[in-house]
Amino acid sequence: MIFFVASSFESVTGLPVIVGYILSFVFGSAVGSFLNVVIHRVPREQSIVFPNSACPKCSKPIKPYDNIPILSWLVLGGKCRGCSAPISIRYPAVEFLTGMLWVLVFWQTGLSPLLPVGFIFVSVTVALMFIDAEHMILPNVITYPFAVFAFAVRILFPMFFAGAYFADTALWPMNLMTGYPAWLISLTGALLGAAAGGGSLWLVGELWKRLRGVEAMGLGDVKMMIGFGALLGWRSAVLAIFIGAFAGAVIGMSLIAIKKDKDMQTQIPFGIFLGIGSVAAYFFGDRLVTWYLGYF
Repeated sequence: MIFFVASSFESVTGLPVIVGYILSFVFGSAVGSFLNVVIHRVPREQSIVFPNSACPKCSKPIKPYDNIPILSWLVLGGKCRGCSAPISIRYPAVEFLTGMLWVLVFWQTGLSPLLPVGFIFVSVTVALMFIDAEHMILPNVITYPFAVFAFAVRILFPMFFAGAYFADTALWPMNLMTGYPAWLISLTGALLGAAAGGGSLWLVGELWKRLRGVEAMGLGDVKMMIGFGALLGWRSAVLAIFIGAFAGAVIGMSLIAIKKDKDMQTQIPFGIFLGIGSVAAYFFGDRLVTWYLGYF
């Protein structure tokens, strides 16, 4: 979880804070509309820039007034204006979810230099979750750049933004690095977070493969959690994996229970649950860990 020193929205803009929430949702849902393009085209190795969006059924280009996030889907009744083919509910769902996550980022971060970082994190998470749900892949074209972005943030922000830090820098072993530059302490936290996130998943998958001869963990999950772990820190990365594994186990066992053949090799897109766990850790990680440790 990120710790920051935020400025008051009212004091900076002179506008009531509700305006900040409204703008966050509006722009977040607009980004969600773009994420729908990413979700559809990236797995198919198509350009996300050209051509313009069109109905996959009749190939008629989508007019700007039919491309308003959420509202256009509702006005059209979930159907293409040209051929009346149904438009998947995934489109408004992605737009609404992204908008709400942007609202939560603004709620937690305020006008901090890390505000756009939070926006990018939740947007990437939404894209990866929905791609994994549909195609069971986590594309390198998204996970690799995000990992680079996460490490760059961890290095550059302590150098250029006074008061913008990361919560894990106060934890062991970074709390022992007294006297070292802030960027180096933050980078150490990023490396440990990447190791706790991606490294632990790789180790579990490798051990399971050697013991059972079965692929248990895709490298896409590992690459995803390298970047997420670098941004979140080791403690929140572990929490994200725990939440994801718990949710995945519950859903997996439920699917097996309702299947007639009871195949224990049922595959589930684990990236969905890692995304849920990572978002939970981003927003509530420190609170959850502190609450849990309070019982010991």
